[in-house]
Amino acid sequence: MLRRRALAACTATVAVGVLALAGLTGNASADPAPHLRTPTATGGEQLSPGLLAAMRRDLGLTAAEARSRIGHETRAAAVAAGLKRSLGADFAGARVSGDDASLTVATTDAADAARIREAGARPVVVEHGQAELDAAKAALDRVALRRAPKGVPVWYVDVASNRVVLEATRASAAEAFLAGAGVSRDVVTVRQAGPVPRTFTDLRGGDAYYMNGSGRCSIGFPVKRGGSQSGFVSAGHCGTPGVSTSGYNQQAQGSFQGSTFPGRDYSWVATNTSWTPRALVNGYGQGDVTVTGSTEALEGASVCRSGSTTGWHCGTVQQRNTSVTYQEGTVSGVTRTNVCAEPGDSGGSFISGSQAQGVTSGGSGNCSQGGTTYFQPVNPALQAYGLTLVTNGTPTDPPTDPPTQPGGSWAAGTTYAAGDVVTYGSDSYRCLQPHQAQASWTPPNVPALWQRI
Repeated sequence: MLRRRALAACTATVAVGVLALAGLTGNASADPAPHLRTPTATGGEQLSPGLLAAMRRDLGLTAAEARSRIGHETRAAAVAAGLKRSLGADFAGARVSGDDASLTVATTDAADAARIREAGARPVVVEHGQAELDAAKAALDRVALRRAPKGVPVWYVDVASNRVVLEATRASAAEAFLAGAGVSRDVVTVRQAGPVPRTFTDLRGGDAYYMNGSGRCSIGFPVKRGGSQSGFVSAGHCGTPGVSTSGYNQQAQGSFQGSTFPGRDYSWVATNTSWTPRALVNGYGQGDVTVTGSTEALEGASVCRSGSTTGWHCGTVQQRNTSVTYQEGTVSGVTRTNVCAEPGDSGGSFISGSQAQGVTSGGSGNCSQGGTTYFQPVNPALQAYGLTLVTNGTPTDPPTDPPTQPGGSWAAGTTYAAGDVVTYGSDSYRCLQPHQAQASWTPPNVPALWQRI
């Protein structure tokens, strides 16, 4: 961790409008309809000039190509979610590739190939299901939480190779780690580890804040709790509960209410009434980016990062659900990317299109030669602390009287899959599109997401 004796730095709902444009309204099933193949850009009007400029520089895409790619990726995520539900235990992961976000879905049963093709994806038959690989990685995580493995800084489930990959400095360290976790070598690939990851800390990333008047970190994404309490999520290594914070202008701001590190790398800070949360990511002079949700991007999808040292940089999601060992211990559940970052970028927002992805945790390399960066997904942080992401770019002043919900199983902050059934008041509704529920997206108000049954 790059501290220099001070802690520093450290961000998947599909917007209704975006999904409506993608043709996802009306009747839906667990298997997305073939009309999703139509290559129409979606949500492009929400992309900031700064984000488009970074995608042009780092991915070689024109503004039109960037809008089209994000539209394809949005639809691919919806198709993959539906197939995951319908394939059940056969599902073995999904990924996108190319500027048109061509979707590949893996299965352990060749009989599923026709169903996958009908949904507009390319089927691949593999040996191990997603659940089997996730279980093997979870066993490694349990061992690492007790004692961080020496010589194995990174491990993850790799959808493309259908294996659990361990990046080790020496083979013997990997073998000892596997033996201690009771994980079969049959599902594992061991690769030579690259530069040892560390957290990006100690300098301003995005909008700065200060801990106890000394160390400096960065705001991830503004949030709300309980309808009236404002705050933001950040990295867990930035501070512990009770540590006070001041803002970029050194004015009193708030204090840490929750923090987890290692194990995970997230925290949240409650702010005072002088601070107004907005659904924006610092665009560094090229236009701020509006946040409309937090739908998780698939492996292979484009993703961009905002940080104070190097500004905007883009790349792709390589693997989700990765574990990485820093000097302080192991962090699990982070997402590995090929986006570059440098000390001081820690805590900057990771965003795909207008969808919040996570907060920068750490990595290796730099933006001169390239590198690897890990981010802590934002949704687990929201769920851990009962927070709601501030979206749509508008201030979220607390209401005088919070609205009374009529009861039922529907709840804001919950991630729903197509086909899920909830109750709201005296009525039942079926989910039409995968999304993370927002407080204003009650089933009667969003027919694009919910169908009354």
